Amino acid sequence: MTPVHDRRALWIAVAAFVIWGLMPLYWHLLRHVPSLQIVLHRAVWCAILVAAWLTVSRGRGWLREVVAQPRLVAMLALSGLLIAANWSLYVWAVNSGHVVEASLGYFINPLLNVVIGVLFLRERLSLPQWIAVALAAGGVLWLTFNYGSFPWIALCLAGSFAIYGLIRKFAAVEAVQGLGVENLFVFGPAVLALAWFEWSGGGGFFSLRWGGWTDVLLVLGGALTAIPLICFAYAVRRVPLTVVGLLQYIGPTLQLLLGVFFFGEAFGIDRATGFAFIWAGLAVFAIDGYLQARRRIVAQQL
Repeated sequence: MTPVHDRRALWIAVAAFVIWGLMPLYWHLLRHVPSLQIVLHRAVWCAILVAAWLTVSRGRGWLREVVAQPRLVAMLALSGLLIAANWSLYVWAVNSGHVVEASLGYFINPLLNVVIGVLFLRERLSLPQWIAVALAAGGVLWLTFNYGSFPWIALCLAGSFAIYGLIRKFAAVEAVQGLGVENLFVFGPAVLALAWFEWSGGGGFFSLRWGGWTDVLLVLGGALTAIPLICFAYAVRRVPLTVVGLLQYIGPTLQLLLGVFFFGEAFGIDRATGFAFIWAGLAVFAIDGYLQARRRIVAQQL
């Protein structure tokens, strides 16, 4: 692999995280649409677009490869439900004035992955990792008791995505192919639910109620969620995981900035203090991961 290819993959990874970070702006354009219907449209159009992309790039056999493995099918069905729940909560949070707390969930997620590794994968934490987890836990407790509310949105987003990642870790399937199968499990129910909304008068797709521009945004919402994942799947195989691990904080950082400066959400000293504990934990975690990776590289060169 040449340095040019590495650099291209690096920028593709950056682009994926920037898209994820700026996504609240897109959902804000659809704030007049009920959050559940936004998520249902996302599921339908993402399933169609990803299935079409896989069929063009890999042929019709991409689905048969998975269907021939019942255990894998069951795992992807569960992961599909989890990611659907995650997206439902995320879109609702953005359009209900909780962008800052949603960003907190994605700051917490890497540390929650570490905890899951200890509980389910029998992994052992180093002292810096224990310190990182303790700092993050302290931040959550601070937000709960001093800010005045339990950060349930952040923890549910982090928890659902962490468990999703755990399932996908054991699901022996390529990332985009897995995404395609996951979406197929929610495609049918999503179509039926949208049809019911339209029939009962609660929808507005292809009607004068929302307008044609809204219809375009709902369709493109499927691509918006599929494209960064495809970019990420391309980049993660060509960029060191330590670099990807640091780049992933681009997304929640942009979301936090949008929440404070664009959406005008409160971010006083109490909330900032809780975030500071969590950011300190992330800093310890990131530095420890970087140093461990450097030690492994040096050991391999000896």
